[in-house]
Amino acid sequence: MSYLWRLFLSAIIALSFICLTPSAHSSPISITQITAGNFLKLGVDKMRRGNYQEAIENLNQAIELEKDFAVAYSDRCLAYLQLQDYHQAVTDCTQAINFAPDNFEAYLNRGVALYRQGDYAGAIVDHNRAIALKPYDFRAYYNRGLARAGEGKDSEAILDFNLALTQIPRMTSLLLADIYNDRGLAHFVLQDTQAAMLDFNLAIRLNANDYRAYFNRGCACGQNGDDFGAVRDFSQVIKLNPSNPQAYVNRGVARYRLGYHLEAMSDLQKASKYFENQGKRVAYEKTLDLLKNLRQKISFATEIALF
Repeated sequence: MSYLWRLFLSAIIALSFICLTPSAHSSPISITQITAGNFLKLGVDKMRRGNYQEAIENLNQAIELEKDFAVAYSDRCLAYLQLQDYHQAVTDCTQAINFAPDNFEAYLNRGVALYRQGDYAGAIVDHNRAIALKPYDFRAYYNRGLARAGEGKDSEAILDFNLALTQIPRMTSLLLADIYNDRGLAHFVLQDTQAAMLDFNLAIRLNANDYRAYFNRGCACGQNGDDFGAVRDFSQVIKLNPSNPQAYVNRGVARYRLGYHLEAMSDLQKASKYFENQGKRVAYEKTLDLLKNLRQKISFATEIALF
């Protein structure tokens, strides 16, 4: 069974502001400092527009002018995260922390990069540091929960998701849906399908367009023997994400168990084509094996019915 894990990536970017206040005792502000700040501002603006490569170029210019510009390193780390260059993201956040050991965003973003690299223990260490700096920021608890789930520590992950839910601003319904969905997955792994179903229902109520919660609820329905519910949810996944082969496989299995053999075969055939087109050779071959086995069972059942 396939589970979809959602990584929450912080999009909140720390900004540096240069305040020019007249004072007889103020130190003069150099053109270099102002220019570095301007490049930072340009980079942040590019990131908000999704132009991550251009943002990196601006942040490079800011760092060239101000070598210890911790915020620029931290923001460049975020751009590299979006481009999935996790090694460089870790390097930049580490540099930001070297220049500013209390940089919350750098610990948070480096934790995300380490998580993406599969270093769950390292991610947990960074999120622990982030929590020490800002004990009331839900993002660090949520991210640490994902890392703990990655380590197989689902009970501890649930505790972190609970803490995240107590800290998150209530107007952010889509983020709440993500947390309920991931907490539901942790409950599901721990075989508490009743708690998992409650969380998946909440996630769907908060975000009816997120196919992942339907997929996960479909898995829970199948685990509970509710194949009609499973078909309903996997059909919704396919409606929202038509090229999702796992949804076709799971719906095919549920349809087979309900006795809808032709529909089941059709779902598995579609799944195999999607797996093949996506270059997922192992999944493609396993789906063909499943299709072959179901054909044999259907043929055998038909032969018995004739006698």
